[in-house]
Amino acid sequence: MRSFSAFLLALPAAGLLATAVRADNSQFQGADPHAIVIDNELWIFPTGGPDGTWKADRFGAFSSSNLKAWRSRGTLIKRDEIGWIGDDGAREHFLWAPAVATRAGKWYLYYSVGPQHPTPSRIGVAVADRPEGPYRDSGRPLIGKAEEDTTPFEAIDPMIFTDPKSDRTYLYAGGSAGARLRIWELAPDMISIRREVRVQQPRSFTEGAFMHERNGTYYLSYSHGHWNAGDYSVHYSTASSPIGPWHYRGRILGSDARHQGPGHHSFVQSPSGEWMIVYHRWDQQAGPAPFEGERQIAIDRVRYERDGSIAGIMMTDGAASPVWPGH
Repeated sequence: MRSFSAFLLALPAAGLLATAVRADNSQFQGADPHAIVIDNELWIFPTGGPDGTWKADRFGAFSSSNLKAWRSRGTLIKRDEIGWIGDDGAREHFLWAPAVATRAGKWYLYYSVGPQHPTPSRIGVAVADRPEGPYRDSGRPLIGKAEEDTTPFEAIDPMIFTDPKSDRTYLYAGGSAGARLRIWELAPDMISIRREVRVQQPRSFTEGAFMHERNGTYYLSYSHGHWNAGDYSVHYSTASSPIGPWHYRGRILGSDARHQGPGHHSFVQSPSGEWMIVYHRWDQQAGPAPFEGERQIAIDRVRYERDGSIAGIMMTDGAASPVWPGH
């Protein structure tokens, strides 16, 4: 479960992102990375600011053509540019866990707005003409707590997936205290809801859902465990559609002797066809929770078995880390 008081205590002091220094894995400081390929470059949209520091009041983005040097793409949107954010009466608000999507020449940024307690968390969406923004908020929360909600649900960790078969776009969200996944079909404008899709709850689901499709199989992957402890890990289920029903396939990424709490990830396919996972982790030995200090963005290879299952993912450092095509 994500507690915002614990979250803020874990924020490290400000430090600049080295955009011209080799990053062998970990890549740079951050968390909750959404990765996407744009013009043969890997772009990462993490929780945090445009200089690679923890800023809970804005989002930044970073891109690389070689997984060695990372270029800051500046500020996407600031908390103070979201007009509805103070409507819940809470004294402070935080932004985290962004996701991006593009449709019909526009770019869409989805994000979590807290605190989760005592007021419910919400999900917003903003629109831009370019992936680096600037993004303009839609003017209202996309997802919040409805009066008819009778089971625990945290409106956090949005993820957007457009089904290549039906061209329908789905929003996946939820987790943390409720450990509950919900899915909505978006309207074509990408900033409003067409309908909610009732879905089976995936086994071992906690938060941070991600959907990708490969060879007709839909892979729903997600984080399990406590975000600031060694049990944080990535599990997955498969289905014949983007809305289930799910077949649980197990854990594919967990702590090892040198890295703890890997999770809140995304899958991405490089221009050469190689699949990779982009995630955050603590680069440290096992120890007592809750962990404090800096989480790091890391990238590792994904291998599919002949039956389509995902092989266990090994976390790497240095020369063993993935390279971008042509480098």
